[in-house]
Amino acid sequence: MKKSKKNKEKRQVWSYRKIRKLKREDGLTMKAVTSYTMESVVECTVSRNAKHIALRTYGEDEGEVTYAQLKTMKDAIGVFLLEHGYVRGDRIAIMGESCPTWLIAYFGITSIGCTAVPVLPDFSAKEACQILAHSKAKGIVVNAKNFEKVIPFVKDNPSLLVRMEDLFHIPDPISSQLTDRQQFAAAPGRDIRRRKLDKKAEELRLSSLAREEDLASLIYTSGTTGNSKGVMLTHKNLVWNADISTDVYVNLKPGDKVLSILPISHVYEFTTGQILELMRGCEIVYLGKAPAPSILLPALKEVRPRIVMTVPLLMEKVYRSSVVPVLRDNKNLQKWLKHAVVRRFICRVIGRKLKMTFGGRLKFFGIGGAPLDREVEQFLSDAKFPYAIGYGLTETAPLIAGGQPKKHYVGAIGKLVEHVEVKLENPDPATGVGEILVKGPNVMQGYYDNDALNAEVFTSDGYFRTGDLGHLDKHGRLSIKGRTKTMILGSGGENIYPELIEAVINNQSYVTESLVVPENGGLIALVKIDFDMFAQKMAINVNDAKTEALKYVAKLREDVNKELSAFSRISAVELQEEPFQRTPTQKIKRFLYSRIKDDGSKEKPQT
Repeated sequence: MKKSKKNKEKRQVWSYRKIRKLKREDGLTMKAVTSYTMESVVECTVSRNAKHIALRTYGEDEGEVTYAQLKTMKDAIGVFLLEHGYVRGDRIAIMGESCPTWLIAYFGITSIGCTAVPVLPDFSAKEACQILAHSKAKGIVVNAKNFEKVIPFVKDNPSLLVRMEDLFHIPDPISSQLTDRQQFAAAPGRDIRRRKLDKKAEELRLSSLAREEDLASLIYTSGTTGNSKGVMLTHKNLVWNADISTDVYVNLKPGDKVLSILPISHVYEFTTGQILELMRGCEIVYLGKAPAPSILLPALKEVRPRIVMTVPLLMEKVYRSSVVPVLRDNKNLQKWLKHAVVRRFICRVIGRKLKMTFGGRLKFFGIGGAPLDREVEQFLSDAKFPYAIGYGLTETAPLIAGGQPKKHYVGAIGKLVEHVEVKLENPDPATGVGEILVKGPNVMQGYYDNDALNAEVFTSDGYFRTGDLGHLDKHGRLSIKGRTKTMILGSGGENIYPELIEAVINNQSYVTESLVVPENGGLIALVKIDFDMFAQKMAINVNDAKTEALKYVAKLREDVNKELSAFSRISAVELQEEPFQRTPTQKIKRFLYSRIKDDGSKEKPQT
């Protein structure tokens, strides 16, 4: 009888209805998991979706991972770490581009209470080694492409080196003697994901399962201010944030396909583009390469995803390359576009074609990580494109507020996530704009080993200072107005938000992006022009386009200033020939382009 009962428990399916009946002392209601841990994410979704494909990479015939296989591999990695002396709280880094084995390694590490340290593959060798040292990592899972960046770390910590491509452990002394990526790629080792656990191994694993309050991720941000900080996120921070959102914004079903194009080492993609979808039994397809049009368009056509998470830059590029020539440059349509009803009809036709470009099955096109251009959003709304905007930070795991595809309020993010408290500090009496303060189950434990900064970013009553300026309307919808650190104080004491000026500049013809910085009491706009489009329109070659572009930006200043209040007008416009340097979420690193030195003298912008 006991054996029969045990087998019955193993076969238990954790349905959403059954999970919602579970009671918690903190008053939260779970939707897809029995506890807010990575272990529960895998175990619960496997009980519902064991045979479905969980993870695969576009263009690769082999390497599909079912939900059942994900659990088996996760368990094997966890036991391997425990048998080699790793204990709860030990940090193990993961560095590489998004792929199934990245996520498998993450679940293996975190399921037993160890902490994963995701290192963005965009980081330089110096930055990566600084992060590994500061986090006190005891080992690393890394792919061949990034291996040479971490050789100094491996030589000092040779005992745990795992090759991401096949999840082989490369033992010492082999690991400490590797000198380049070719040697690393060919090094012999042991597959740590394929092992059938005996009773003793399973008991060892169960004795060290992660708890909700354990650190799951220690993420080092690369922000617009240039300061990299270690954000401590617990299992509860991350899993709760995904779980609370599973049925709010889009109703995903088992087998729905997701095309993953952003780095999963960033919390935006990790929580809203991975954990949430796994809870719903989706099939996550990794693009496997940078999302260039030549790679992305065929992938969209083949995968036909239900959901895509992306950053504004992608849609802004699509809009300016495919939509603007129709709406702005087609003279035959100009007179009709003046009529709002006709304009919406034309936008809707374009929107249907755009949806087909994205595979034709799109239900949710999530945009986050940076502000979306207002003109682009207006088009998406008029076109009935299934977009939604989310707002959050790494420190909030990340989602604070989000919108829904069928409820567009252009210029606003949307409603606050349930159980997340937001208040505005020192709101402007005239505009209601103030700094956004947040409290809730998604807020980080703090910055690792940085007591001074923690004292600065948390209020006495426990709210986290986001550094973002926002506004809450009477319906509780949140709008983002800029950053406290980028806000410029005008000569008359006015608050100037450069992001709003940049939005006006970016809507001018041929402008791809811009950056507004203060200089000598005025505002300078650094503007990047699409020289190819400009040359084609002017019927000149690209080499001559620069000279003509200088004349164009002089006129652009006049046109832009007509749309701005007197205190926000720009005093000069300069061509930005090189692409702006960006963070992993494609925000421009503003600190690199400061025009004012500490002594007040002029400084040449860095590129």
